[in-house]
Amino acid sequence: MSRFFRGGSDSESDEEDEIISSNEEEEESDDDHISDSSDEPTSKPAAGAKSKFLKDAESESEESDIDEKREVKSAKDKKQDALESSIKTIENAKKINDWVAIQNEFEKLNKNVSKSFGSIGMPRVYIKTIASLEDFLNEALQKEKEKEAKKKMNATQAKALNSMKNKIKKIVRQFEDEVERWRQNPVESEEEPDEDVDIEKPTSTNHEELSSNEVPDDEGFEQVGKGKKPIEFTSDNLFKKLREILEARGKKNTDRLEQIKVLQKLLGVAATPYQQIRVLLALIPSQFDYYPGMSSYMNVDMWKSTQKEINQLLTILETNLHFAIHDLVEEEEEDDKEPVIEPGQTYSIRGSIVSFIDRLDDEFTKSLQNIDPHTTDYVDRLKDETELYATIVRGQIYFEKNDLNESTSRVIMRRLEHLYYKPDQVIQTVENTVSQSLPSNLKSSITPPAITQDSSDLIHALCVYLYKKGESLLRTRAMLCHIYHHALHNRFYIARDMLLMSHLQDNIQLSDVGTQILHNRTMVQVGLCAFREGMIKESQSCLQEICGTGRVKELLAQGLQLQKYSQLPPEQEKLDRQRQLPFHMHINLELLECAYLTCSMLLEIPAMAAAGSNPEARKKVISKPFRRMLDYNERQVFSGPPENTRDHIMGAAKALAAGEWQKCQELISAIKIWDLMPETQKIKDMLGRKIQEEGLRTYLFTYSSYYTTLGLEQLSTMFSLPVNTVTSIVSKMIWNEELAASLDQINNVVVLHRVELTKVQQLALMFAEKATSFVEANERTLEQKQAVGQNQRDQQRQKGQTNQQNTEKRTMYQKRDGQQQRSRNNFNNGLGNSVRGRIQQNRYRS
Repeated sequence: MSRFFRGGSDSESDEEDEIISSNEEEEESDDDHISDSSDEPTSKPAAGAKSKFLKDAESESEESDIDEKREVKSAKDKKQDALESSIKTIENAKKINDWVAIQNEFEKLNKNVSKSFGSIGMPRVYIKTIASLEDFLNEALQKEKEKEAKKKMNATQAKALNSMKNKIKKIVRQFEDEVERWRQNPVESEEEPDEDVDIEKPTSTNHEELSSNEVPDDEGFEQVGKGKKPIEFTSDNLFKKLREILEARGKKNTDRLEQIKVLQKLLGVAATPYQQIRVLLALIPSQFDYYPGMSSYMNVDMWKSTQKEINQLLTILETNLHFAIHDLVEEEEEDDKEPVIEPGQTYSIRGSIVSFIDRLDDEFTKSLQNIDPHTTDYVDRLKDETELYATIVRGQIYFEKNDLNESTSRVIMRRLEHLYYKPDQVIQTVENTVSQSLPSNLKSSITPPAITQDSSDLIHALCVYLYKKGESLLRTRAMLCHIYHHALHNRFYIARDMLLMSHLQDNIQLSDVGTQILHNRTMVQVGLCAFREGMIKESQSCLQEICGTGRVKELLAQGLQLQKYSQLPPEQEKLDRQRQLPFHMHINLELLECAYLTCSMLLEIPAMAAAGSNPEARKKVISKPFRRMLDYNERQVFSGPPENTRDHIMGAAKALAAGEWQKCQELISAIKIWDLMPETQKIKDMLGRKIQEEGLRTYLFTYSSYYTTLGLEQLSTMFSLPVNTVTSIVSKMIWNEELAASLDQINNVVVLHRVELTKVQQLALMFAEKATSFVEANERTLEQKQAVGQNQRDQQRQKGQTNQQNTEKRTMYQKRDGQQQRSRNNFNNGLGNSVRGRIQQNRYRS
């Protein structure tokens, strides 16, 4: 009923509403208080009810009684009540053998205990519960063996019983000492911490970064356990503490930094090499797990600590040859004791050192990706690459001695990826530094000291090993690195032959993204190598596939070049950023563009001059980006002095087309980006000579229709070329049918022939080109139709098989009919199938 229809004063009803609402907010355990404090009628108060301001002491005492019956509990008391409630429920379920209820409540109990009492030690009542549960479980299993309760227990209870068997065994093993002390002295009361502070253990955020000035300081503090007793780490309890840490790894409320500190303390107290190996195999992954995200990178100090521990692990294995680590060992359950090793026997431990080296290398790459490359921090971080390379070489030597071929191939690939893009001098310096830092007894059979003196021999030895024993992906990447190294050192013909013989460009689109990026980098480096050697046409063909797309940054993994009307999803953009190469591995994009546009200019300008006024010939474009830039530059009303690389090349292209080859040379030589290439003056001289030659070809294409003869000496003077060079260029043009002329060696002139195509010849050429394009379109259409027809035939075949099966099922009952009727039906079916088959064949033929 609404409050507006009630009698009496509104103040009293308000007071009653407050009492009722406050009582409803109490817990279910306080329901008796609610019934005692609600003696007043709530339906309709008396007409003479007193106002709020006329209340006497009696009414105030009633309110105080209500307030006294409200119970306020601290967080500690609430958790203690929840613990006792779970234990009571378990005891009641034990009386009726309800193992499902015991299992559910035991899981709830473990969760509450680990969350509330994990930092101050386990309470005695919890130890008592798991001890009694173990005894009760043993009795139940004994009865089950004696087949007394087998008929009474259903499948659900039996499943819960088996589950509790494993859980109790694991928990009792974890608190073995406490359970044993309880059995010797079953006293429930014990001194427990009585602070009223929150018991929950603070956990650190897993994704936060630890800077060098935020390293926790434990000086003056010591870790305590149950009963405020300090926790001691000794070699005796090392395996037990190590097992506890490994079991807690990956759980929700696990403090990863605390685990790392405990493992470092255990490493300090490890007395034997086996103990040190076991602790290191747990400590190194724990440090990697502290930075689980792909976007964040490992702190530099922790990275150096991890690298030091990996070197320590390798040192222990190199000293103690009777221990071996590989991942093909079955994990043992009871590994809490020091193994007894006979002389000459090798004890294998489960682990993967190559995965540690891979992760260490990946974290180093991620740190370089996230550090600003234009600061000194990047240079300081890059100095750590030598130490990382030394660790990789040390791992390679260890894997060689233990005949771990797969691990050897992986670590050699890592070593190769640190070397292939560097010049000879840098590789030699790194190899000398690493050879001095490693112990003298560590020698590699794959890369002996004699090979490491020459960078080409070193790269060749590493690649040959991967060609012989590596997987398919490793062989592909090794081949690309080998080609890249040859192209970087101006061995163009070797790089070209290896690229063509490997046929990598045929199936590279089926590889992973990282391998495709390496292929793009290799093609670009081969193109730059051809440019440095003066092979303009080969260079342009190599660079065309990458530079002609307009997505050079993305294809070379040197940045994200977002298009105007395209927007990548956040996941894809994040993956693309993770694939970016460190800055010191980048290829200069401005130099790459300058080389590509220069090659395009030297090829396009003579081709445009040869096309002349023929519109069909002008459609044959060598470089579309160059044509677009040239058209845009020609449409400008006013052209000022060149400001950037593109302006220089566009100005040089227009000067070359007009026959001003000297101006073209000046504009090309004025580009400052050529200083980044080795032997800059040699590059400029080569470009000047190429401009003279292409200027001569452009002149002949442009003015051949206006002259009858041209003197070779006059052409030599005009373009400052030797007569022999001019003769060679003209002869090559005549041989390639680019120029309708002949050489008169007696008079030393070029006789030009006027060959004008008639209208019929022009139409015939146009018809031939259109017929060729029409045939190609028909072939593509035929291939598509054949593919569709094949799919239809496959579907019909499957449909026919299905119909045949259904028909066989429906006609099973007709088997008792006469043989004559069956023969007639078979004949009719065969005739119909043959007719349908002929119709189908005629349809395909048409």
